[in-house]
Amino acid sequence: MKTPFTTILWTGFLVGLLDGIAAIVNFLVSGGGNPVRIFYYIASGVFGKTAFVAGNQMLFWGLLFHFMIAYIFTAFYFWLYPKVNFFSTHVILSGMIYGIVVWIVMNLLVLPLSNTPKLPFSSTQAIIGIGIHMFLVGLPISLLMHQYFTGYQHKKA
Repeated sequence: MKTPFTTILWTGFLVGLLDGIAAIVNFLVSGGGNPVRIFYYIASGVFGKTAFVAGNQMLFWGLLFHFMIAYIFTAFYFWLYPKVNFFSTHVILSGMIYGIVVWIVMNLLVLPLSNTPKLPFSSTQAIIGIGIHMFLVGLPISLLMHQYFTGYQHKKA
């Protein structure tokens, strides 16, 4: 990962993949049925109820939106990293906190403002979701951004 673009590209892909796999596993363990419905749900954020009956193209849209969100949060952290000293001095903690922030933004801002069907609150699912975002989203972003920026600083010196 030598450039900002490749760093964001690979990190966003990794966290999108990890988060997607975790969502699928959680959905299957919870008895949710066909995990493709996860990506129909994501697509419904834009397309509303149509996403659930429009066919397989909604799988594509759901995956696209899922990875776009992963890239946005990755790029934002990349932008913030050199501006927030705490990120470089507390890499693990800042990544875990960022994962919590991502969960909060998604669940208290993005989802309520989208067209997704409103789901009942479950404290168990909230705890699982926060854990997934801490360890599979925030932490990998933090670690890989730290690796990039410390390597970049080392090469710059």
